[in-house]
Amino acid sequence: MDLDHLARVVGRVLLGAFLTFSGTGHLTFARADFQAQVPSWVPLDADLVVVLSGVVEVLLGLALVFLPRWRVLVGWVTAAFFVAVFPGNVAQYLEGRDAFGLDSDTARLVRLFFQPVLVLWTLWSTGAWRDRHQLARVSGGRAPAPRR
Repeated sequence: MDLDHLARVVGRVLLGAFLTFSGTGHLTFARADFQAQVPSWVPLDADLVVVLSGVVEVLLGLALVFLPRWRVLVGWVTAAFFVAVFPGNVAQYLEGRDAFGLDSDTARLVRLFFQPVLVLWTLWSTGAWRDRHQLARVSGGRAPAPRR
């Protein structure tokens, strides 16, 4: 196993652990903080949004760790998830909602710049961008062999 491959595997597993932990937080100890990130214009109950997004985060985190054969597809889905929840971070900034220790406009603004980092981390650690051509080859429900 070369160093680049090892670094990507470690990055993918750490990201998976982070998502699993964060998703668990949605469902338990950080539920109120996550509700502060649900934009006021979302036509659903904030708690429902937090629970559903928490379940998705747990599933994505576990998939990143335990489904390496599907890493490219899981990488794209995870990156799309990070893009999809970004409006919640913007809403937290625009609406001045305190959560997760982000109790100033500056702190909430700085937080916005970490979302693209998560997208890039996902695409890099899963090889999703590099191996995007593999998605076209997935057929019959079988995933392509992992790239070595």
